[in-house]
Amino acid sequence: MQLRYAMTGLVVVLSLAGCQRTAYDYSSNASAGPAPLTAQPVPSVQGGQLPPPTGGSQFPAAPTTTAPMPMPGAEPGAMAANALDITKESMVGSWRVNGSCDMFLTLTNLGSGSRGGTRGCVGELTAMGSWEVAGKQVLLKDRSGNQLGSVYKTADNRFQGQTSTGQSISLSR
Repeated sequence: MQLRYAMTGLVVVLSLAGCQRTAYDYSSNASAGPAPLTAQPVPSVQGGQLPPPTGGSQFPAAPTTTAPMPMPGAEPGAMAANALDITKESMVGSWRVNGSCDMFLTLTNLGSGSRGGTRGCVGELTAMGSWEVAGKQVLLKDRSGNQLGSVYKTADNRFQGQTSTGQSISLSR
């Protein structure tokens, strides 16, 4: 048992022998700091008047239209009358567009609508930047707020509509 105490004491002494004090030594020359840096040459500064900004305004143009667009070949009010009710919250998430690309809709505010975008789409939908629910339709807009198209709910997780140029849009998940 005494050998055990002797070994424990030896281990403690050896472990403490490897330690040294790391505190600051105040007896050293405290005023001896690093040498100052030499100044570098600086090129001369020029002054003058800036040219006027290009373009007429610093703000983008106002949206051209936000009126609902009818389905091709349908009466203007016929599609809206047959459309199912929708909520903004039910639209959030990922949608498959025409079976070939993806549309992502969020609740993050962007202008008068919410942020949205597409991946892998062609045509007008590549410029999509926002969306909003207006009555029984979903308006798809570009980053400036111009309407690109609209869709109506035709079934659970299914929407039909068209772009402003008449291209058919089908959303599903």
